[in-house]
Amino acid sequence: MLWIVQRRFAHPAEEEYARLLDEYGIPWEYEPHTFLLETDEDGRVLEAVTPDFYLPTVGAYVECTTMKPRLVSRKRRKALLERDDLERLLAEQRRRRAA
Repeated sequence: MLWIVQRRFAHPAEEEYARLLDEYGIPWEYEPHTFLLETDEDGRVLEAVTPDFYLPTVGAYVECTTMKPRLVSRKRRKALLERDDLERLLAEQRRRRAA
C-alpha cells in the first residue's frame, strides 16, 4: 500500500512488517480495532489492547513486538485475555446463527 510513507508506526518493526505485507500483495489495516479487556463498574476502560495489524483476507490480527523483557509478560497476558474474549465472541456468534 502506498500510504506506508504517510503512516506513523509506533515501532520500526511495524513499518518493516507493513513493507513485507505490501511486497507480497497482502491487504492490511493498521490498528483498526481496540478490544476492551477490562472495565470498571462505571464502564471506564481499565485495560484494552489494539493489535497492530488486521489482515482482512484471512480475518487475522497480528501484533508485532520486540522482546523487551519488561513488556513480554504483560503482552502475553493481554494476548491470552484477547484470545479468550475472541473465543467467547465467536461462540456467541455461532449460537446466534444457529438460532
